[in-house]
Amino acid sequence: MVDTSTVGVAAARHLAAQAPAYVDAPVSGGVAGARRRTLMVMYAGTDEDCARVEPVLAGLSGRRRRVGDRPGQAQALKLANNFLSAVALAATSEAVAFGRAAGLDMAVMLEVLNASSGRSGATADKFPDEVLTGRYASGFSNTLMSKDMSLYLRETEALGGAAALAAVTQAVWEAFATAEPGADFTRVYPFTAEA
Repeated sequence: MVDTSTVGVAAARHLAAQAPAYVDAPVSGGVAGARRRTLMVMYAGTDEDCARVEPVLAGLSGRRRRVGDRPGQAQALKLANNFLSAVALAATSEAVAFGRAAGLDMAVMLEVLNASSGRSGATADKFPDEVLTGRYASGFSNTLMSKDMSLYLRETEALGGAAALAAVTQAVWEAFATAEPGADFTRVYPFTAEA
């Protein structure tokens, strides 16, 4: 069994205990990455199981990385990745809303931010491609991000890790998903700007 869903560490471990062969293999890159075969496939499992599924994973994407030998490890990395993405997009939304309120042009802000220490995936990709253009069509919903942030928060608490930013971030995404269920996650900018 190759599980490309984002289900969390505990679920992956539970599934691995039930299946005779299980590889935890969540993906990052969205619909566009799937179409272009540029998804990042992170996977974890035993040497034998990973070797057996490598040809299948190669069919998904040219970008793959084995991250561990135990199911759940790829889930942990995927949740960490989505946490960073969620924080960056929400924080960029607040920063751009602040700048716009001060009279700054969004395109100018993004140009300067992307040449400065505030650069992130949100400033480099999401804002120029989805927010500035008004498309808001990245292919990933706020409902999924809210689910992933809830999983991340639950997993950090279970592992006894730091979760101060996770709690705040999860609350932002939960409020957005409740207000506009199923909206593209890049619409967090107008949601934040109008709050």
